[in-house]
Amino acid sequence: MANVPRGGAGLWRRPDFLRLWCGQSISELGSQVSQLAVPLVAAGELRATPLEFSLLGVAGFVPFILLALPAGAWVDRTRRRHVLIVGDASRALLLAAVPVLWALGELRMWELLALQLALGTFTVFFDVAYQSYVPSLVEPEHLVEANSRLQFTVALAQVGGPGLSGALVAAFTAPYAVAADAVSYVISAGFMLRMKHREAGPERLADGSAHQLWDEVKEGLRWVSGHPWLRAVAASTAVYNFFSNVAFAIFILYLVRALHLSSLQVGLLLALGACGALVGAAYAARAQRHLGVGPTIVLAAALGGVANFAYPLAPASWPAPVLVLGLALGGFATVIYNITQVSLRQAITPQRLQGRMNAAMRWIVWGTIPLGSLMGGVVAQACGMRFTLWLGAAGGMLAVLPVALGSVRRVGAMPAPPGLVHASPG
Repeated sequence: MANVPRGGAGLWRRPDFLRLWCGQSISELGSQVSQLAVPLVAAGELRATPLEFSLLGVAGFVPFILLALPAGAWVDRTRRRHVLIVGDASRALLLAAVPVLWALGELRMWELLALQLALGTFTVFFDVAYQSYVPSLVEPEHLVEANSRLQFTVALAQVGGPGLSGALVAAFTAPYAVAADAVSYVISAGFMLRMKHREAGPERLADGSAHQLWDEVKEGLRWVSGHPWLRAVAASTAVYNFFSNVAFAIFILYLVRALHLSSLQVGLLLALGACGALVGAAYAARAQRHLGVGPTIVLAAALGGVANFAYPLAPASWPAPVLVLGLALGGFATVIYNITQVSLRQAITPQRLQGRMNAAMRWIVWGTIPLGSLMGGVVAQACGMRFTLWLGAAGGMLAVLPVALGSVRRVGAMPAPPGLVHASPG
């Protein structure tokens, strides 16, 4: 573990954080398998059109538009560990349905889309609870280190996962490879069940009426929209997610059909590109200490936009080096950006608003993902896949403007968290 960012020795004395970290690391590795295998099911076995293919991304993220805001208010009313366990177990069952339906000869494109929609629904609740739970497990001074470790193992999964997925697809075909992700969620749920930390009881209201729920939702939205730093980060991330998903909606389809890469080649390409994310996770804490929080966010946003130009520029005769360079630079920039801005969000938000803040941010920044995916599919169907990659790259450069022009660019050291509550060691 020598490459893990330094400075967080106290995290090793937090066994519940370590359980969360281990469970997430395993499920992230499994998720890398299905993130490649499910699109390959659609592109290969089900022969999806570019528009149908893009709908996979739309289905997975539509729940963030519909459910993220009420999910945040609901998560703040309940114990987050329970949400994590149910989310992992439910997604395991849903993913297990893919190889079962394929074995029965019943898997259709509409069923794959329905499964993606259901997976996205449980992911909304899990994701909001997960990011809201971390600040209660570690000390304020270790938030950046904790998020760096979580992102470091995500990056490790991105390095090993695509190669593993490509090998599993080659050995067992794409539908059966998805089973590996189902198993990873079962293991992750087991780690969550072993966590000993018990959260303080959530705030109780006189009743659980929809009116009061909506009041809580509005409070979270007001917190995000009213804080200049959160507002700038939300705008920047939303723009980037929209345009990057214009391109990535058809990226794997482009690799398979336009560049004629095999599943093993695609997996190797993604694994090599993910090395950039690994480096970013290892150096995120050092970058924000040396440059400051705000400048790190601005620089990372700019680099992430530049990286997307590699995809349409990759020559058809030998695309791998240019594609790997783009994926590596994009992964490096995105991981540093995410670690820094998520830690900033957690640090400046009161504990009672963590769920609603994360939900409001997710609603804004992930709500643009299905819109970008849908636009990518429509544009690719009408104008071709390479033109779509150019459009995504050009639009992605706009993402740096909100953080570069806003006051968040002047944030130096990580602010002191306002009244976070922490678990006792053990």
